[in-house]
Amino acid sequence: MSTGKLFAIGTGPGASDLITVRAARILGEIQVLYAPASRKQGDSLALSIVREYLSEQVLIKERHFPMTADAGEKRQAWDEIAAEMAQDVTSGKQVGFITLGDSMLFSTWVFLLERLGPQLDIEVVPGITSFAGIASRAQFPLCMEQQSMAVMSCTADEEVLRRALIDHECVVLMKVYGRFEKIRALLAELGLLQCAILMANASMENEMYYPELAAIKAGEALPYFSTILVNRKYRQQKV
Repeated sequence: MSTGKLFAIGTGPGASDLITVRAARILGEIQVLYAPASRKQGDSLALSIVREYLSEQVLIKERHFPMTADAGEKRQAWDEIAAEMAQDVTSGKQVGFITLGDSMLFSTWVFLLERLGPQLDIEVVPGITSFAGIASRAQFPLCMEQQSMAVMSCTADEEVLRRALIDHECVVLMKVYGRFEKIRALLAELGLLQCAILMANASMENEMYYPELAAIKAGEALPYFSTILVNRKYRQQKV
């Protein structure tokens, strides 16, 4: 029996041509592909990004990863999907799992890795992160010389976010969706509003770019994939 292997593949921020050459090659060779979907009907954005690289013979398995506060429901999904993936790999198949951005940053893959770990032959293929893509699209520097940078989830406590914004010259604020007003108020309080940009759906056809956060109308609905970059040094270039 041939030896099976599992590949965790970062698809990058959204544009299909921002996938790495290595990822494209592996996607064309795998036999089974797991694609995460946030709804049970199957609506995998990651799958839409990689379709052009897949062989006609690949078996696509869209699997629902619940986005819920119910920890038990999430653990059950992770356990069941990890077990299914392990069965495919141990049967000798070349198996892929795709995830937006990079597989090792704010990714469902990490929870699967905890369950699959040493028992399987695993390769993680890095992808371009959303914030790296945004920085490039906006030509917005992230970090230079002795500067420090923090990558934060806006689901963190406000005091944790405040501390990061005080301690680091550059801060990436992810998971902005539904929390923008709170974050904008915090940036204004710290005098950083003019040092920040927001981009949503970076590199996709429906990309939205806000170089001035103050210009966003109160209550305006922002896309789910919205990220804020803050760099104190950038203030001089914007005012």
